[in-house]
This record gives sequence, structure tokens and C-alpha cells, in this order.
Amino acid sequence: MARSTDPEDIESLVRARLRSLRRARGWSLDTLAERSHLGASTISRVETGARSISLDVLVPLARALQVDLDSLLSVESEDDDVVIRPVASRTHNTTTWPLSRPSSPTSAFKVRLEPGGAPPEPKVHPGHDWFYVLEGRVRLTLGEREVIVGAGEAADFSTMVPHCFEAVDGPAELLSVFDREGQHAHLHEPR
Repeated sequence: MARSTDPEDIESLVRARLRSLRRARGWSLDTLAERSHLGASTISRVETGARSISLDVLVPLARALQVDLDSLLSVESEDDDVVIRPVASRTHNTTTWPLSRPSSPTSAFKVRLEPGGAPPEPKVHPGHDWFYVLEGRVRLTLGEREVIVGAGEAADFSTMVPHCFEAVDGPAELLSVFDREGQHAHLHEPR
């Protein structure tokens, strides 16, 4: 069933979606401001309706929240609970596509790792990670251990062990599932 196409209703829907996406990620206004290069007060005014929604604000917010504009502006709800349209996000030698909704208790991502650059710094955080290598090879460092995970293989580990992963001998693609703690540690901190 289609929702109202009245401009005020659409703006209200977009505001609610922006606020929900930010909160589902556990981000404060300041965190989203830093990631979108907008002011926290601007974002607050957009979310509360005190500022009009314009493309100069909407585009950087969508990019920071890793959602496409179509999803934010859509008034159709027939496939909202089924189809996810991933939008790629790139940092250094890693490209990620979110495959689950931001409000999900676990987060699934397709990840493409390019070799090269400085080796990643091992991290420790509460939680649990799992990934499945679609193609290529991935070096998983767990404490003092290094494990090569090849195409068709999966890794499942506690994130309380210092860990990091990187492509070996060429690009690698994987599906990764994080609990909420793992998502914040791996996808939202600069590498």
C-alpha cells in the first residue's frame, strides 16, 4: 500500500527515517555530524522539523548513514520489509555493502578487501565476528596466530582476542556478520 505523497508527510517520514537510522547505529548527533561534515545543530533541526530538508543536507546524511536517497525518500512500502538495496561505502582499501537493516541486532555486510597499504592494527572489543570468503584469500590475525581463510571457508571468533584481517595476494570478497559491538569496531572506526 502506498503512503501519502503530500510533501509534508514525505518530509515527516524522511525526518523519522534519518533519526531512526542514526539511533539504530548508536550514534549521537555529534558522531553523525563528524561523519557527514555537517553541524550537529543542523542535523538536530532537520530531525525535529525546525529546518527544511534540502539536497545539500540530505546527500551527506545519506552517505554517512550508508543509505541511498531512494530509500530515504520512498513512499512505497510494499517491499520495505523484504528488499535491501545496498550502497557501497569505501574507506582506504576496504569497500563495504550493508546487507541488513541498520536496526537489526546483527549486521551483515559484503566486504571487498584490496591488498596493500599499511597492515591493519589488531583490535579488541566485546562481541563476536563471523565471515565467509567468497573469493580470494584473507589473512586473519588472532593474537599471535595467523590463519589464511580461502574461498569457500569461514571464520568464527571471539573479538576479545586481538584481531584483524586483510587480503592476501590479490583482492578478496567476503560476507561478514557482526553483532552490534563488532559492527561499531570494524566499520565505524578509521583504519
